[in-house]
Amino acid sequence: MSNQEAVRTKQLSFSYGGKPVLENINLNIIKGKFYAVLGPNGSGKTTLLRNIAKSVDLKEDTVFINGNDVKPMGRKSLAKELAVVPQSVEFQFDFLVLDLVLMGRAPYLSRFAMESEADLEIAQQVMENMDIWHLKDRSIHTLSGGERQRVMVARAMAQKTGIILLDEPVSHLDIYHQIELLKQIKTLNKTGEITVLAALHDLNLAAAFGDYLIFMNQGKIHSQGMPAEICKEEIIKEIYGVEVEVKMVSETGRPYIIPKIEYQ
Repeated sequence: MSNQEAVRTKQLSFSYGGKPVLENINLNIIKGKFYAVLGPNGSGKTTLLRNIAKSVDLKEDTVFINGNDVKPMGRKSLAKELAVVPQSVEFQFDFLVLDLVLMGRAPYLSRFAMESEADLEIAQQVMENMDIWHLKDRSIHTLSGGERQRVMVARAMAQKTGIILLDEPVSHLDIYHQIELLKQIKTLNKTGEITVLAALHDLNLAAAFGDYLIFMNQGKIHSQGMPAEICKEEIIKEIYGVEVEVKMVSETGRPYIIPKIEYQ
């Protein structure tokens, strides 16, 4: 494994109840880059992230984080290597925002230990970066969807890992908050040299923010590459079954996808 690889999967396959969901997934995720995982519903995006995060029962020698096999890693050890922002979280208790973000420091605390001043400083720093420090004393139940998502990203950033996995982080947000959240994640990716692997639905947002795109279909990697290389009309038609027109944005050199819609 190259020292430039943050995550590697090797012939990764996975089944639910005997039904294959992932089949022979081989990926090399380069450190410090933003990867967007794309594909139709049921293509395996979430299951791929869950396998990398060891949220399911893994086989040995199928997922590696910074060169280490994930299978034998303990929960705390893995939490020091990667952080996860799930698609949605239901809060049964009335947590304050600051307390939730401080949960990101748990991998570094011994049992029953309280957070230190250094932990509080880290929490404040990431909350300021995510523009939510002013919400620190608010109940999580009083926040909007966009604010909650920023809190969850801040909690992940408080773990101080080099890798962050995000499962459809903007799927429930309006277009303004989608762009704002992805801009903040991209800034953290570039300035903090954090590797981002995010499952996304919106092709244009993925092409605008991703350094690399990974297209999945029916549990397999269909194709992968840089946005300008891989956002081809024939590839999108094959994966999604829709006709599109792909244009290039001259200012950015990135593609923009327009569906071809015919009315009866």
